[in-house]
Amino acid sequence: MENTSWAFDRPITSPFARPRGLAGRLAGRFMLLTNEQRELVALLGVRPGDHVLEVGYGPGKLVRMLASGPAARICGVDPSAEMREQAARPHRGDDRIDLRLGTADATGFGDGVFDGAVSVNNVALWPDLGAGVRELHRVLKPGGKVVIAWHGGSLPGRIAGTLKLPEDKLAMIRGSMGELFEDVERHELKALTAFTGIRPRTEGP
Repeated sequence: MENTSWAFDRPITSPFARPRGLAGRLAGRFMLLTNEQRELVALLGVRPGDHVLEVGYGPGKLVRMLASGPAARICGVDPSAEMREQAARPHRGDDRIDLRLGTADATGFGDGVFDGAVSVNNVALWPDLGAGVRELHRVLKPGGKVVIAWHGGSLPGRIAGTLKLPEDKLAMIRGSMGELFEDVERHELKALTAFTGIRPRTEGP
């Protein structure tokens, strides 16, 4: 079955999109070694006691980093069973960690349960940008923070540089977030272009 994407006009066939089998496991190992996410952790700004959701956790590098911090609960959804197994393996017995199968537009979590939500290097692979942004808004508490990041940044490596989105696609991400979140800002990290937003504390009907 082919993956579709709002950002590209062709089917997504890369093993990085929905890792499975040997190619998927190798893709997971590559992501674990190459994805640099320290700046992203700082941008998310997790506070003691926070509940955090990662959409598309892949091999679990960011989950590991969050697990060493002050979060009280770290949850995630990813469409790949192989990635779930790889990401969950280091956390067996840690009841703070809850990694599930799911997608950006169907996380399976309740309304307003997270203080922070983050998506790294998968937003351009979502079938429906608006549906994914609406789901992140739904699961965040009022005042909760969302971070959506994709390959790019101020000093991208060779591979990340080839994966950068054009400005019109980045504008679509910012615009979609701006429909539901306030204080939407763009951040150029070393290897990521990231957008942050806050779910309003008070919202109209």
